[in-house]
Amino acid sequence: MEASAHASVDEAVLLVVRNLPQALFVVLVALVAGLILKDAWNGLSRRPFLNPDKWQPLTLVDIKQLSHNTKRFRFALPHQEQQLGLPLGQHISIKGVDEDGREVMRPYTPTSEINQRGHVDFVIKLYPDGQMSQILAGMDVGGVLLFKGPKGRFRYERGDKKAIGMIAGGSGITPMFQVAQEILRDPNDPTALSLIYANVAEEDILLREELDALAAQHPNFSVYYVLNNPPKGWTGGKGFVTADMIKKHLPAPGTDVVVLRCGPGPMNKAMEAHLDALGYTNGQQFQF
Repeated sequence: MEASAHASVDEAVLLVVRNLPQALFVVLVALVAGLILKDAWNGLSRRPFLNPDKWQPLTLVDIKQLSHNTKRFRFALPHQEQQLGLPLGQHISIKGVDEDGREVMRPYTPTSEINQRGHVDFVIKLYPDGQMSQILAGMDVGGVLLFKGPKGRFRYERGDKKAIGMIAGGSGITPMFQVAQEILRDPNDPTALSLIYANVAEEDILLREELDALAAQHPNFSVYYVLNNPPKGWTGGKGFVTADMIKKHLPAPGTDVVVLRCGPGPMNKAMEAHLDALGYTNGQQFQF
């Protein structure tokens, strides 16, 4: 009986020894496959989302009402650790379909930080007669739009300019906010930033809390608000942005200075005329 038990044990050990190479091979293959899949997944996560030649879908995951006509739309990127891949000062094309089945495309600048991972935010003013505004206004969480980019001519390198002035009107604040946010995030960038931001009424001021916080935290950033219809006791600018306001609140013309502008068409033309009259050359001006 004892000899039989020993024989059974010997046979089991022999079976394990004979099959050990095959078992190790299976385990090794599984480990290698796992590492390959993990590396592929991480590669997708590390690769920026944007493609300038291809429309890609993103899903709306959150909507926040900021004012009576402005909302923040948050879209999830495909991977939680993925970045958008948008250079400073550039924008994205967004495409949707209206109620009649027509494709509508508009350029937008995100307000989330450039190195934000996992999602991208857009602060958008919704106009009653705007085609894309109507698409966005009708969207619910879970809706999908198409995105393509980056696009734009603006280029920035640390130390390239001593000072940057900015003139924004209405929703034209978004590229200015992106530029200011990114430059001020770098503690080794001493560039002086100054912003004139014009709106019709005080409730129309977008990103005011964020702008005021940046100004409070960074001595090299200032913001001057201008309103067409200011409330009683308003201490900022009143009416339209004038050449005198630009002269007072933005850096003087110089080879190491640039003034950025973004707003409604008539405002952009008026600001260009003011800047020309004040001596800013074409190379010292940039329009988003």
